[in-house]
Amino acid sequence: MPDRRRSLHLVAAERAPPRADCRACAHQETLLTAGRCVPGDVCLVAHSGRQIDRFLRRNPEYAEGCLNDAFWERRAIAVRYAPLERVSALAHDPDEVVRRAVAIRLPVAELVALCHDPDREVRITVAARLPAEQLVGMMRDPDYLVRQYVAESLPHGRLPRMIEDPDREVRKAVARRLPAFALKRMAVDAEAEVRRIVAARALPEVAAMLLADPDWLVRLEAARHAPLEAIAALVDDPEPDVRTLVRARLDAFLLQDESP
Repeated sequence: MPDRRRSLHLVAAERAPPRADCRACAHQETLLTAGRCVPGDVCLVAHSGRQIDRFLRRNPEYAEGCLNDAFWERRAIAVRYAPLERVSALAHDPDEVVRRAVAIRLPVAELVALCHDPDREVRITVAARLPAEQLVGMMRDPDYLVRQYVAESLPHGRLPRMIEDPDREVRKAVARRLPAFALKRMAVDAEAEVRRIVAARALPEVAAMLLADPDWLVRLEAARHAPLEAIAALVDDPEPDVRTLVRARLDAFLLQDESP
């Protein structure tokens, strides 16, 4: 199913750009006359994210006055250009797109206020900006994607606490980042995709534990890294790729051993 989350309409093409009625605009005699707005292109009152953004980029002094605007997109864009000290007031805006814009601009010290925002994109933005040592409080976030961001950024010493995360993608992120010596606990993970990562990164003795794995791709990775004396048991593996790899490693060892 396609992602239907809303975002600022600054990239999507507009076939017929909305054009506001300049006759009813308070800026007609000032900004329009001075060339600081352009109907259909650089406009604050048109319902067009691109036009609003162009206007506020050119006239940022009007951004603060838009922070309480009824139109969510005008508020969200205004957050980009308004004085920083005014942005925090919108941390609890009823619209999630506005709060995402706030999460991008807030100083890191003030991001804690958004750690439990009801919108996962807001929390992902927070997780992406928080210093690694401050991410511990988001390790139990209800959304797996937020936890995945956390797992990709946490200090290594904190990662073992996420080894048993209920989501496979989170555990894969943990397996990719844990030091090789710390991967033994993940060799018995329920998901083959996680075990494949472990087999590819773990110490040889842990890789040897996975030589009898029911998933042939796990066995293949394990056979690349396990000690030679352990892989001999796989010379008759039912999977041709595993047999080929095992025999190639053993033959290479024998040739090296026979060389003068």
